[in-house]
Amino acid sequence: MPAWPGGPCPDCGDDMPANLVRCATCRALLNPELKPSDIVPYEPVQLQEVASFVESGLVGCFVGCPKCRRTLRVHAKYNGHKVACRFCDATFLFDRSRDDLSWRGGWCQCPHCEKELRFEQAALGRRVACRFCEGHLRPRDAEESV
Repeated sequence: MPAWPGGPCPDCGDDMPANLVRCATCRALLNPELKPSDIVPYEPVQLQEVASFVESGLVGCFVGCPKCRRTLRVHAKYNGHKVACRFCDATFLFDRSRDDLSWRGGWCQCPHCEKELRFEQAALGRRVACRFCEGHLRPRDAEESV
């Protein structure tokens, strides 16, 4: 069967580029030799390497206190709430979207061995391996996990 050479659609008359099966406007078959039963829809095959990665929600964050700049470990459930620094007793609104809080990473639980993993901000949304069991996971952002 020859491919569609391009040109006006036989049904609606809109100009269509070459190698299309259906008109983008009216969805009519462009090649008169094709029948709807001849067209097999594309079914993607998921690769084993990609399928083995498991999403893991962010349990908490490591941020710098706005007053003393020391690193604090704050659970993700406190996002949007006031928290107190354990070093200088300063209180501040813990919000991951704030620019004055220096993000220093976070932690999540490995879905394979259930151990706690600490990671840097660059690892969010990327595929990583657990340092304990070498299981594959992808840490999610705190907004997605709470």
